[in-house]
Amino acid sequence: MTRLVSVAALLVALASAPTALAQLQITPAADTAFMRANYTKLDRQIPMRDGVKLYTVIYVPKDAANVKYPFLMERTPYSAAPYGESNYRKRGPGPSEELSRERYIFVYQDVRGRYKSEGQFEEMTPNVPGNSGKQTDESSDTYDTIEWLLKNVPNNNGRVGLMGISYPGFYATAALPDAHPALKAVSPQAPVTDEFIGDDANHRGAFYLLDNFEFMNYFDAPRQGPVAEYAEMFAAKPTDLYKFFLELGPIKNANSAQYFNNRAKTWNEYMAHPTYDAYWKARNIRSSLQNVKPAVLVVGGWFDAEDLFGALKTYQALEKQNPGTDNRLVMGPWTHGAWARADWSKFGPLNFGQNTAKYYREKLETQFFNHYLKEKGSFGAAEATVFNTGINEWQTYDTWPPKAAQPRTLFFQPANQLSFSKPTVAESSNEYVSDPANPVPYTDGVYAHRNNEYMVEDQRFASKRPDVLTFQTAPLTEDLTLAGPLTADLFVTTTGTDADFVVKLIDVLPAGAAAPASYAKNTQANGYQQLVRAEVIRGRFRNSFEKPEPFQPGKVAEVKYELNDALHTFKKGHRLMLQVQSSWFPLVDRNPQTFVNIPTADAKDFQKATIRLYHDAKRPSAVSMLVVK
Repeated sequence: MTRLVSVAALLVALASAPTALAQLQITPAADTAFMRANYTKLDRQIPMRDGVKLYTVIYVPKDAANVKYPFLMERTPYSAAPYGESNYRKRGPGPSEELSRERYIFVYQDVRGRYKSEGQFEEMTPNVPGNSGKQTDESSDTYDTIEWLLKNVPNNNGRVGLMGISYPGFYATAALPDAHPALKAVSPQAPVTDEFIGDDANHRGAFYLLDNFEFMNYFDAPRQGPVAEYAEMFAAKPTDLYKFFLELGPIKNANSAQYFNNRAKTWNEYMAHPTYDAYWKARNIRSSLQNVKPAVLVVGGWFDAEDLFGALKTYQALEKQNPGTDNRLVMGPWTHGAWARADWSKFGPLNFGQNTAKYYREKLETQFFNHYLKEKGSFGAAEATVFNTGINEWQTYDTWPPKAAQPRTLFFQPANQLSFSKPTVAESSNEYVSDPANPVPYTDGVYAHRNNEYMVEDQRFASKRPDVLTFQTAPLTEDLTLAGPLTADLFVTTTGTDADFVVKLIDVLPAGAAAPASYAKNTQANGYQQLVRAEVIRGRFRNSFEKPEPFQPGKVAEVKYELNDALHTFKKGHRLMLQVQSSWFPLVDRNPQTFVNIPTADAKDFQKATIRLYHDAKRPSAVSMLVVK
């Protein structure tokens, strides 16, 4: 039931409340004290245009009767808890210490069909083009929420900001088309964007098994109505994920009575749509990003295992479809959401020499919202503020990729060599046997959860395998900076009728060299093969994501696809390495290597295949990139 207490009366009564703690250093131990002294918490159920009520938590500064504040909102499927007006967050009221200190009217909302909100949850519902005002989607729900807040929370300044990381990043993006006029600043951060081509569920049509099996266990749990918590559907706590998923067998076994047991709505939708059909296209928000008026700050991480694609492609779509829109990009040396951490000065073997997360929040995020929502200060950030992961430096550009970037092509060569010259030999190739019973692991070691450090991991473990082809350049005679996307162009044959292809770009440190300052002291840097970028494609989608095609055994086929962007300087004396393989397990589900419907495949469908990569004058397999000086 909607609370009917007068918000205006409540705020007037609190106008003279003490604010001495406003300058309190916000620490985990002091958060609740800070919030209770400085903010009033309101729990409301806000009605949407179809009558569905969305549970919304509002933190109002206690001096709001004297100072008009803007709203800063997050819409989330991950809970706006704690629930109840006497229960405050255990951390500051805002998404960061810096924004909490700045004071906003902070708003957290459970989206439709999640946690305490009414309605039916649907996986990613972008803006409905030509919405008559009666249909509901995440754009309309955001619009209705803003309209209610402006009318029912007094003494606001009439401006609203919206931000979110990951799935909440999608909800931030979804608010942009035909946005409410009061929505002035939006920051989609690691936003889920296109779940078949590059985010979360699938990458270039290859299903991300490990992540989705773990995530959907709780996220996809059925509910009968609003709830404060979701219970996991099954208790699976493997200590060795590689072994666990290999023993699970074909992916259809995930729906056995022991696991999902057909209770998981979204999981079943994923399995029912193994091609880029209307289901996925309706959830590709890129095509909806038109008529965008708010200022936008898109944020992503170079080491984000989930939504690196989403950040880059959201920025790209906004640029292309909204000329002149105030749209900026920030890409840092971060895993998923690491810019929200108190400190992010190192990752795996890498030392960045600075707290990159604090730099972002102080110099970019806080200034962005202060400028557009409070008219406080200026926001003069470059079009693209990006971190060079090879030299540990922030760099700025007036476009992304940089205008000055020049295309170069790195060709596979005989004798496992690479060079920027096209091969001239008439016949040259390498082959390997891809065995679904012994797939290439995505990481080195035994893990109970995904090893996020695989994004920068030493690839020597993979180089040793006979089912991984490894090629490298001679030592560089000068620095080489990659700035933008890569495109793999492979000429291959297989004895099967389907195959996955994983291409990895690697920075090889000189043999015999001590660990550079950018690496942790205990790193075995002698010849370290640092992963810079990697991506997979399900080979059946080499010509079309909508219409899969089998390979004809023994017939040369071209497999061409884009890898995500990077900004990385390969230092003088280092080598560039490329690896090609056909499994990446259990990060990606196994391809049976027979042209069958993988979600319903049987164990007998999984077959060994001999795969051959060509690198000669007629079939010059290569990886293209953009390079800046």
